[in-house]
Parts: sequence; structure tokens; C-alpha cells
Amino acid sequence: MNQTLADPTEHPDWRLPHSFEWYAGLGGETGKYTYPWNSTITGPDAEAMFAEEVAGLVPGKRVLDIGCGHGDFTIRWSPVVKQIVGLDVTADFIETASSTALSNVSFVTANTKHKLPFEDGQFDCAYNRKGPTSAYSDLTRILNKGGRLLALHPGDRLSPELSRLFPGLFAPQPEGTPVLDKINQRLEASGFTSAEIEIVTSVQYFHEPLDIVRLRCFGQTPAVHEMVLQCMPEISRIFTQHQSSQGLQATLDNYIVRAAV
Repeated sequence: MNQTLADPTEHPDWRLPHSFEWYAGLGGETGKYTYPWNSTITGPDAEAMFAEEVAGLVPGKRVLDIGCGHGDFTIRWSPVVKQIVGLDVTADFIETASSTALSNVSFVTANTKHKLPFEDGQFDCAYNRKGPTSAYSDLTRILNKGGRLLALHPGDRLSPELSRLFPGLFAPQPEGTPVLDKINQRLEASGFTSAEIEIVTSVQYFHEPLDIVRLRCFGQTPAVHEMVLQCMPEISRIFTQHQSSQGLQATLDNYIVRAAV
């Protein structure tokens, strides 16, 4: 018989994932936005597809990186871009990013829910690697005519199997496609001349039971981690029961957005 698993959202220290508080906590504790769990992606890899398209988009351009985190992906393009600016709302991420001094790379702390701190037509292109869609309302102003946006967003199906396998620990995912609907609404309201969204479905294999804890407690306080770790025997039992030789399988959807001004 399955034992009851702790619901970490009931802990008083729980931070709503991807809230300003959550990002600030993560930035203050690590200074970086990196996934703490280990997993393997099979099938089409949306992140690899996105990186390949960015590589073809940015050479010789003035580029904006929306939601740049601690800047690793931004700095990656320094050898080929004319100029690149990384933008993020979390000051600690920007402080980490700014520690690398490159003449054609800069970083800005800003909230994309407000007007972006750039001149009209300042950029030739922009990309958004799992950053905020709220930036889209001002992109058609700061991109020059013919400028392009390339974006990667986590989809509506993000390991939905985990709420079935680990009830209580993971909440069931919402019905419908609220993430896709929101992206479509933002794009339509932003005035792009063209926009398309590709759905990329992959399979993710988590390597060990502790990866389930790392996933659920990403960006949370040590106290939340301790609460979930008390359920480790049951998490390990479920993981072992359902894993394959590759690990514990879960579905992973991503949306790739391509738009033009």
C-alpha cells in the first residue's frame, strides 16, 4: 500500500515556483539558474533545437537575451555577435553574469512587465530561453523592421506522470493548454507580422530517486527539502517499482516560438 507523501506546498516556507520571491531566493542562495537534478532526454531535444536555431540567428547581429539568468547562454554567443545584452529581473543572477568582462556583452536588471529600458529599434533580433512572455508586448518597439524573435518555453505537459506516481508530492497539472493559450495571447497582442509555435514532445528519464526530490524542491528553502526528504523511503520504493533501465520516464513538452516584426 502506498504511504502518504508530504505536500511541500503546505510548508510555511514554500515559494511559488517562478514568482519574484522564488527567483530572488534562488539568486540569493546560488547566484545561478541551473537545474539540480540529473536526467536524460530522448527523442527530439527542444533545447538543442533551440540552441541550433539561435546559432543561425545571431551572427553579426545586435541581440537581446530575455530572461538571461546568470548569463552562461548569453556569453556563449560573444564570439559571433556584434553586441548582446542579457536582461533578467533577478539582481543576483545579473551580478553573477556581469563578473565576466567582454566588450560586446552587457547585462541589465529589469522587470519585463514594465517598458523595456531600450531605444526603439535597438536590436536586430531577440531570443527568449525559458524567460518571461511579458516582454513580448514591447519587443516590436525595440526590434528593428524585419527583426526576429526566437523563444523556447516549457509546455503544458511537464512530467504529468509524476502526479500519478507520487500523489501529494506533485499536484495534478491543469486541464487544457493554459501555457500555450497565454503565449498565443501575448504574441497576438504584441503586433508581430508573423508568428508560429512548434510543439516539441520529448521523453525525460530521471536517473535516481533523489532527482525527484531535487525537481520538486528546486528553488525552495532547506526546510522544504527536509520535509520532502522524510518521504525518501517511499519515493525510492515508487521510483524503483516504475523505472526502466534508462531511469524513470516522464513526458516533456516545450514550445518553440518563431516571430517577426
